[in-house]
Amino acid sequence: MSIPSFGVGTFRLAGQAASDSVRTALELGYRAVDTAQIYGNEADVGAALAASGVARGELFVTTKIWTENYAKDKLVPSLRASLDKLRTNYADLVLIHWPAPGNGVDLPEYMEALAQAKALGLTRAIGVSNFNIALTQQAIDVVGKGEIATNQVELSPYLQNRKLAAWLQQQDIAVTSYMTLAYGKVLRDPVLARIAGKHQATVAQVALAWALQSGYAVIPSSTRRENLASNLLARDLRLDADDMAAIAALERNGREVDPAGLAPQWD
Repeated sequence: MSIPSFGVGTFRLAGQAASDSVRTALELGYRAVDTAQIYGNEADVGAALAASGVARGELFVTTKIWTENYAKDKLVPSLRASLDKLRTNYADLVLIHWPAPGNGVDLPEYMEALAQAKALGLTRAIGVSNFNIALTQQAIDVVGKGEIATNQVELSPYLQNRKLAAWLQQQDIAVTSYMTLAYGKVLRDPVLARIAGKHQATVAQVALAWALQSGYAVIPSSTRRENLASNLLARDLRLDADDMAAIAALERNGREVDPAGLAPQWD
């Protein structure tokens, strides 16, 4: 299945802020929404989806299984609970949130449970998040080639993850970029500001356009309507070869998210 190239994220949003962000995004034309069990906002997202009036078939809803639910007897029940909160009978995409090596549940067990969730019709597609090359290959070995729809990983002009991204694309696994603005750090970058001025765009649009032109899906979040609307315009921004080369030179392994006990050994 095809992963939408542009969606709205909900990380660090909760309560009314999460509902309002999703509701506004849907009003502006977003149709892909990304959440997770650990975000604690699935019910808020579900309320916004239900109130939007957008037909379920037009939406692409992604959620992620949290580590405490990886065991084979917990994953499917936890997903059913998530779907109840999201007010839907199925998700479009369900991901394993972190590989969490050493947490007591081996990769084959949780990947088999995730495949079972798909077989039960609880999700249309499955994937992983924050997996390195070796772990993604192990996941493929368990569920089969062509079954991993995406690997959602941190990617930004400051953390370009070229080795992993190239390998995923070779495997026909979609790359979904999160933290594309590096917690807002790239918004102050003079190189990106110069490119933005050249195109009469915002720096956020430039960073998102870089990811899109690299072949990645993006899921930026915001609580402000003007930012949600502005971000969407990145789809129409075309960076030239000089722009892309200048952004490539910004790589500095600027990882923002690296939780001990959850993260793998990065490529």
